[in-house]
Amino acid sequence: MLEGFTWFRQSAYRWEGDGLVVYIDPWEAEGPPADLILITHAHQDHYQPDEIERLRKDGTSLVAPHDIARELSGDVTPVTPGDAVQIAGVAIQAVPAYNIVEERLQAHPKENNWVGYVLTLGGHTYYHAGDTDHLPELDSVRANVAMLPIGGTYTMDAEQAGGLARAINPDLAVPMHYGFVVGSQKDAVTFANAAKPVTVQTLEPLRPFER
Repeated sequence: MLEGFTWFRQSAYRWEGDGLVVYIDPWEAEGPPADLILITHAHQDHYQPDEIERLRKDGTSLVAPHDIARELSGDVTPVTPGDAVQIAGVAIQAVPAYNIVEERLQAHPKENNWVGYVLTLGGHTYYHAGDTDHLPELDSVRANVAMLPIGGTYTMDAEQAGGLARAINPDLAVPMHYGFVVGSQKDAVTFANAAKPVTVQTLEPLRPFER
């Protein structure tokens, strides 16, 4: 289920399949021009306008929270948590992404209406959580694959992300948002243990780990 995915770094991915090229939070991304680019929130390790311009082509569709959508031109669809849209043939559900842990409340405030996404790609559903804590409303997310941040500091740590993986109970859980700005490669092992009995599969980033 991960065959179409390339992980660049942090939470940046490319998916290719069914004649489509989809990027999520591109950062130091490369590859063919995008049919669809999705942005989860406004932090620079997820939203880089120059990256978007480099990857887009005539007809590229963009999906982003309202604060980012206002800054973009072209075919832009603004979303808030709870929205369901179909763009470039991809079914997209926007889900909440914010912090509830005291020491990081200001990193991703709920009132910003930033998002994660549940995407239907190649006949499977993929949940890209963006930057978030383990929110009670995320327990109802259902997807074949859950891509969860595990690095702590600004998001869930590995143990907390393992708890969310168990709640969602996907076929596969994939750690992200570690080994670069925050978190270390050891966090992936902690996450895999915390997520049991959910199967965890790690991807090797295209960019070398920094931590």
